[in-house]
Amino acid sequence: MTIHLKEITKDNWEECVLLKVSKEEERFVAPNVFSILQSQYEPDKVPLAVYNDETMVVFLMYGRDPEDGRYWILRLMIDKNYQRQGFGKAALLEVIKLVKSFPDCSVDLTISYKPDNEVANRLYTSVGFTKTGEILGDIYKKYEVVARLILK
Repeated sequence: MTIHLKEITKDNWEECVLLKVSKEEERFVAPNVFSILQSQYEPDKVPLAVYNDETMVVFLMYGRDPEDGRYWILRLMIDKNYQRQGFGKAALLEVIKLVKSFPDCSVDLTISYKPDNEVANRLYTSVGFTKTGEILGDIYKKYEVVARLILK
């Protein structure tokens, strides 16, 4: 496995939109096209593709909250053809390394997920995220568990 991050651009956005999760997982993550569009109107959100060699396998989006300066992983979706092969964990480790390299890196990195998404819970826990006890709720996410990884 040789993974690397790439920006979502005019050259690869269509490839990104074609990534899909299984039917059962659709309720856990927003469609990639929504996230890409969101990033065009909310400049604090950065969409990235994760490639294994030349094949796009994961989409993720991170951002820095303009109010409190904390970095968040806002989306993480692994294409159904590449799940359970270590790409999700590898993608998380790469984005963690990226955020740590920023001069304005926050003390921690935050992620949220639906309470019944046990796969996400195991994945995030495996790289060191711990639940904060907070629950988010808004028109997009309904209710999500918040977890943080200490960076500094």
